[in-house]
Amino acid sequence: MKKFVIYSMILMLISCAEVKNNSPSETAKIVAESFYQGDKESLKAHTTEEGYSNLSSIQDMFVEDANSESNFKVMDEEIEAEVAWIKYSTAYDPKPGVFNLIKKDGKWKVTHNGPREKGPF
Repeated sequence: MKKFVIYSMILMLISCAEVKNNSPSETAKIVAESFYQGDKESLKAHTTEEGYSNLSSIQDMFVEDANSESNFKVMDEEIEAEVAWIKYSTAYDPKPGVFNLIKKDGKWKVTHNGPREKGPF
C-alpha cells in the first residue's frame, strides 16, 4: 500500500509539472510584457533565436516599470497551420504592433519580421 501511495504522489507531481502550450495570443502577450519589463529570460523562452536577437537589441530603449499595467489587447489574429500573426495594442505604445509567430517543437514562438515581409494585416 505504501508503494501505491508513493507512486501515486510521483505521478501527480509529474502531471502537474507538465509544460503548458500557450496559444499564439498568450505567447504574444508574454513576449510584449517581457519586452517592455526587461525580462530577458522570459523573452528568450518565447521567441526564436532571430526574434530574440531582434527584440533584445532594442529592448533597453523601451523598458517600463515592472508594476505597470500593459493593457495588452489582441486586435486581430490570423493563424495558418504553423504560422500566426497577432496584431496587438499595449498601454506602452500608442501604435499597434504585429508579431509573427511560428510553431517550433510544438510551442508558439515569436520570430523576426523581415522588412519586406507582409502579413495578413
